[in-house]
Amino acid sequence: MKALKYIFFLILIAIIALAIYIAVQPNTFSDSRTRTINAPTAVIYNNVNDYKNWASWSSWVEKDPEIKITLPKLTKGEGASYSWEDKNGFGKMETIETNTNKSINQVMQIGEYPKSYVLWTFKPNKNGSTDVTWTIEGKDLPFDFKAYNIVMGGMEKQIGPDYERSLEKLDSIVISDMQKYSIVVDKETTQHSGGFYIYNTAATSFDGFKPKMAAMLQEVMAYATNNNITMAGAPFILYHKWDEANNTIMFSCSVPTTARVITTGESILTGQLEPFKAVKTTLNGDYNNLKEAWDKAMKAIADSGLEQDENGAYIESYLNSPINTPNPADLKTEIYIAVK
Repeated sequence: MKALKYIFFLILIAIIALAIYIAVQPNTFSDSRTRTINAPTAVIYNNVNDYKNWASWSSWVEKDPEIKITLPKLTKGEGASYSWEDKNGFGKMETIETNTNKSINQVMQIGEYPKSYVLWTFKPNKNGSTDVTWTIEGKDLPFDFKAYNIVMGGMEKQIGPDYERSLEKLDSIVISDMQKYSIVVDKETTQHSGGFYIYNTAATSFDGFKPKMAAMLQEVMAYATNNNITMAGAPFILYHKWDEANNTIMFSCSVPTTARVITTGESILTGQLEPFKAVKTTLNGDYNNLKEAWDKAMKAIADSGLEQDENGAYIESYLNSPINTPNPADLKTEIYIAVK
């Protein structure tokens, strides 16, 4: 009988000791993970800021495909939210503050537990990549939450691996989305309206073409802006010579104008394109796919029995710019090849 009393008291002491141990555990927690993603900050921010995208890179959804996610009408920006139901119960996430391309503040509620606060930060790097940091914090933790936390090995063990896997998937999805593109060659020929334009001209090697073209296009667009010249459409490249055998490209960087412009100086000139019949090809996606777009356009012309006009225009028109289009998959370029 005495032995049973001793055992009872030992168990009671152990329970009291455990309760004291749980009670004195910190009333707060914080866990954070960072991943460097080779993508523009705006592209990653826009993905994370819209809850419609979360299921595609969530490690929790990956582990439990049966999880039920409910999305309201507002899924991005301040006031956006989403909720879920899984084997552990209900949860909800809501965005309470955003700082475009810099940070996103969210609050998360799981069941009856205290709210947790989630912070995303996005730090651009000089090489074009972005450091993405995902942090979760909690405070005023109740006794049962701290007890559960001890049993499960702490928030670091519970949250950390899922954050790492989710960031890994986010990385993969963002890069994959940036590489998407499409090329459409119009089946019917089109009539290019031609018109006046201002331009500068140069010849360069294939290796030097991209930086040379970018600098020249910026120069002619700045000239139009500084001289209050109204642009009549998208800036374009007019190709005069494409000689792979001799590693030479001759081209003009051009801005269409509403009327003839009398330019000053020697570098910016005025030209006029007469209307011409053309095969139009549209590239939606990164400029790295332009060669394929040109090749498909040339093949389509040959297959259709049309004949290129050797003295006609070869135009590459940029309907938007990487400056205001951070995701290269959203870039749009039109190619016009003159045909007889």
